[in-house]
Amino acid sequence: MTKLPPVFKPAPALAALLLVTGCGSPEPVLYPNNHLSYVGQATAEQDIDDCRDMAESAGADKGEGSGEQAAVGAVGGGAIGGAVGAAGGAVVGSAGRGAAVGAASGAAAGFMRGLFKGTKPSAAYRNFVNRCLGDRGYEIVGWD
Repeated sequence: MTKLPPVFKPAPALAALLLVTGCGSPEPVLYPNNHLSYVGQATAEQDIDDCRDMAESAGADKGEGSGEQAAVGAVGGGAIGGAVGAAGGAVVGSAGRGAAVGAASGAAAGFMRGLFKGTKPSAAYRNFVNRCLGDRGYEIVGWD
C-alpha cells in the first residue's frame, strides 16, 4: 500500500471542521422596525422557526437537496483535479499517478463543497415565510 505524503494527513481534521462549520441554510433578514424592537431577537427567531414549519407543512419545497449538489461538485472537482494532477505529474515524471491523486482529491473537494454549500430555498418557500413573518409585523429585506 502506498503511503500518503504528509500533506494529506490534516485531511480528517479539515473534514471535521467543515462538518461543524459548513452546514447552514439561508435565513430571512429582518429590518429593525418597531415590531422587532418590541418583541426582541429571541421571539423573532421563534417566529421564523414557526413560519418555516408552516411553510413545510403547507408543502412548500425547502430547497435543492445538498446530496445532488455534492454529486455535481464531486464530478466537476474530479475532472478538474484529474487534469491539474496530470499536468503536475507530467512535470515530475508521473502523469498517471498525478492524474489519479488529482482526480481523487478534486472529487473529494468538490463533494465537500457541494455538500456544505448553503442551499437556496425555493421561491415558494421564501414567499411563504416572508408572508407569514409580514403578517406577524416583521419586515423582511432579503435572505442571507
